[in-house]
Amino acid sequence: MSSKVYFVNLRARTDKTNKISKIRNLFDQAGFNELIQKDDLTAIKLHFGERGSDGFISPLFVRQVVDKIKEKGAKPFLTDTNTLYGGSRHNSVDHLLTALEHGFDYTVTGAPLIIADGLRSDNITEVQIDKKHFKKVKLAKDIVNADSVIVLSHFKGHEMGGFGGAIKNLAMGGAPAIGKKEQHAVKITVDQDKCIGCGECSEVCPEQAITMSDGKASVADGKCIGCGECLTVCPVKANGINWETDIADFLERMAEYAYGFAKSHEKRIGFINFLINITPDCDCATWSDAPIVPDIGFLASTDPVALDQASYDLVNQQLGFFNSHLTCNHEAGEDKFQGLRPYIDGTIQMRHGEEIGMGSRDYELIIL
Repeated sequence: MSSKVYFVNLRARTDKTNKISKIRNLFDQAGFNELIQKDDLTAIKLHFGERGSDGFISPLFVRQVVDKIKEKGAKPFLTDTNTLYGGSRHNSVDHLLTALEHGFDYTVTGAPLIIADGLRSDNITEVQIDKKHFKKVKLAKDIVNADSVIVLSHFKGHEMGGFGGAIKNLAMGGAPAIGKKEQHAVKITVDQDKCIGCGECSEVCPEQAITMSDGKASVADGKCIGCGECLTVCPVKANGINWETDIADFLERMAEYAYGFAKSHEKRIGFINFLINITPDCDCATWSDAPIVPDIGFLASTDPVALDQASYDLVNQQLGFFNSHLTCNHEAGEDKFQGLRPYIDGTIQMRHGEEIGMGSRDYELIIL
């Protein structure tokens, strides 16, 4: 059975059709008021952005969701989890400072900030799922303990996922460090013929698993946690994994973690994808490259699989930007994410999500 996905474009000629009004209307039309009860502690799951990036969802847009939740008499809070790799969000202190620097202050958003997996990513609980890769998944306790959840996702490309949307936001964003390790579980290798010895990968490795010797990088057995941070910085793409075998399992593991998050809030969780500033990389990068397609609009659903599928399809319907990281598949209808990374089939996220019962790839797009 098809799931309903609600869509608003970005055209505006009056104050009743500006982006703020459209987000509030989207919240109502998608039925999110029915997900939230009076006095709920409602988590708003989003990504505060790594220091140096600017592609994250605007705090002004987040404020509209906060206000809608407050209208129901609930108590919203903004939340995310600490990163597996080093950076400006590796622990809760640095993470909160980064969020504040990016404008997620109470005076702007109207909601407090809680890093859901604790100071050093050890605030953990397990959820039973009994799926292909995992019997249980390890999630951030303060997200699972929330009474209801609204998930806000910036839809964009991703170095290992092909794309990042609601499923990835649930999976990686809902997991503490140990859960992120379970999902990645891939082995990074270095092509010695390609390596130019720049040392960028060694500098960003959070486990010091990459060392430099005789002007080449190498990965120490047993130390690599498969976080993929080195993949984002190598200028010649010498760092890699077995894309034909490892990436499919990675994407399935990610879908199962997303399933665990969604299951923990069954019938109390809603999703909004923001199809604006659609960059080639995740907001975890310390930069935000030029977008690959024009801004499209906002989508909402109670089905994360249908929502990501609709978002994926809308991106692919666009004409791609030639002055971007997109090197092929520029025409309308061509797969933009395959154009970015032909070795990744990001649709595995949605296929496996549907197979395990998280949602449906069949959707009805309702244009508001």
